[in-house]
Amino acid sequence: MAEEKYCNVKLAWRVDVMRVKSVTEWRQQMSEQTASRVAVVTGAGSGIGRAVARRLLADGWRVALAGRREAELHATAGGAEHALVVPCDVTAPADVERLFADTVGAFGRVDVLFNNAGTFGPSGDVGEIDLAGWESTVAVNLTGSFLCAAAAFRAMKAQEPRGGRIINNGSISAHAPRPRSVAYTATKHAITGLTKSIELDGRPWGITCGQIDIGNTRTELVEQLNYTLGVGEGALQADGSRRVEPTFAVEEAAQAVAFMASLPAEASVGSLLITASGMPFVGRG
Repeated sequence: MAEEKYCNVKLAWRVDVMRVKSVTEWRQQMSEQTASRVAVVTGAGSGIGRAVARRLLADGWRVALAGRREAELHATAGGAEHALVVPCDVTAPADVERLFADTVGAFGRVDVLFNNAGTFGPSGDVGEIDLAGWESTVAVNLTGSFLCAAAAFRAMKAQEPRGGRIINNGSISAHAPRPRSVAYTATKHAITGLTKSIELDGRPWGITCGQIDIGNTRTELVEQLNYTLGVGEGALQADGSRRVEPTFAVEEAAQAVAFMASLPAEASVGSLLITASGMPFVGRG
């Protein structure tokens, strides 16, 4: 009996060693596969964009970091050898064209775009927010995403080997809105339509498009929601009550994006939803 127990423990240990070895080999293989791959990350100066850019750099990607605040982009890059800092306003067509021209000039191609730049916009119901607040939110979240996707699409279509992957950052609000978030919610629902259209249009050229919808990761945007909507201090729910909502580490969201980015060309994640465990979702409470 004792000998049988010993054998089981020994077998379990050997299996665990084999598992760890295979994970190590997998990570090394993934690093080798991504060493020559190129990604563009918008909104890379903070939050999810910063976490994704750093994760891709750590995984061996060459990464173009785009955003409006050059100093914050350099902080994200941290002196990494294969990081290219490109100040860019995604609402300005000339800036977006320069972003992709600079990326191709520096790295030769574009394999992945993480279309991430965004803003929450004004808080209020549909009768309260003004046209300027609506238009500024649409300009960043929707028009900016369109401009970047279009430029990436053209680059991926023209390069050899042809093809690439676009990952749009939607939101849990693309599924279920928060109260008093009409501008943000409308743009994130529109991102879903943009994603599906790009996926369909890209098929002849080997260009895939997927969407990640993230709920309550710990970023500057959630801090903004804490201020405007009280997410961490009792967020307004659909039934009028307030509830403290859980959050999760932004590095976990970055890991999910990195997984989508690292898939082989024959596989694609069309939609991925990742939220803090226990977060109110359907009906928002």
